[in-house]
Amino acid sequence: MAAVEEHRPTRPSLTDRFTAWRNGLVGSRRFQSWAARFPLTKRIARRDGERLFDLVSGFAYTQTLHAVVAFDLAEALADGPRSAGELALRASVPADRMAVLCQAAAALDLFHRRADGRYELARLGAALLGVPGLREMILHHSVLYRDLADPAAFFQGETETELAGFWPYVFGAEGAVDPEVARTYSNLMADSQVLVAEETLKTVDFGSAHTLLDIGGGTGAFLAAVGAAHPDLQMRLFDLPAVVPGAQERFAEAGLSDRVTIHSGSFQTDPLPEGADMISLVRVLYDHQDETVAALLQAAYAALPPGGRIVISEPMSGGARPERAGDAYFALYCLAMRTGTVRSQDRIGALLSQAGFSQIAMPKTDRPFVTQIVTATKP
Repeated sequence: MAAVEEHRPTRPSLTDRFTAWRNGLVGSRRFQSWAARFPLTKRIARRDGERLFDLVSGFAYTQTLHAVVAFDLAEALADGPRSAGELALRASVPADRMAVLCQAAAALDLFHRRADGRYELARLGAALLGVPGLREMILHHSVLYRDLADPAAFFQGETETELAGFWPYVFGAEGAVDPEVARTYSNLMADSQVLVAEETLKTVDFGSAHTLLDIGGGTGAFLAAVGAAHPDLQMRLFDLPAVVPGAQERFAEAGLSDRVTIHSGSFQTDPLPEGADMISLVRVLYDHQDETVAALLQAAYAALPPGGRIVISEPMSGGARPERAGDAYFALYCLAMRTGTVRSQDRIGALLSQAGFSQIAMPKTDRPFVTQIVTATKP
């Protein structure tokens, strides 16, 4: 019979006692009513109330955004203002319902309501038109919404999530990847890869490398961006056979075919190509559990020459300082995928160190909600 671990109560610290007192005070309805009236606390009370309401109503906000994108309303307003009635005709939506949607979009700063009652794009709405891959990702979120429909069951691990079936490539089953699913995945990743490439190129120096090997590079969107910025760099792409045709097309269109060698295979079962002095892993690690990641980093270490560098670029957890993009979005997405996990820079650095890498660096990016970066060198 296994011994039951005994948990002895510990004496609360002064900080613990203060936190408990604060929680009881702020959680008191009487105190909240007083704080909402008292001049020195009313602004704080109102701000906290608004933030809580935003959390409560956030799902409705995201669905409003989804509808705006699904009906192509940003495109419809790109050339100038229109009435809700005009938009209703264009989208085949009842006029009274389109009026509600337009008002909601204006309340969320996607639209601006003019004095004559027509709607035009606000700055935030106009930005929808210029972010690569954003439209496709917003529409793709319908799958995630369904997976999160019962959040209690989701966090208890009782939900058979759709996202787990949407990304079969993660399991490395080369022959089992449906070509249409592979194309859907590759297009979605390639479109959103543009911003990741921009941030990575701004943050990491690729100029000193001779040959870059991009592992799990899909249809080559990241390599195409790096190749355009560094015309003397030789490149290699390593990914599953199902995505190779898309990569060949992209490199041919970009005039990079003579500078890129494509290797097909799975890093879970096949050796990595050797000869590169730099390896990039762009949005790869968070698709996999620690055991797979540790093996991949060891294989990358073995494939690099002494002095070779590795670059990891992907959304990351805030670790000891949780942050929204990594911990309240990508972490849940990974749970729904049921294969990977979002890691902090420190955690990735520790895995790199275990694999033998040194000179581990964690440079800051301008847009950490797009990607964060960890680099390291083989001694």
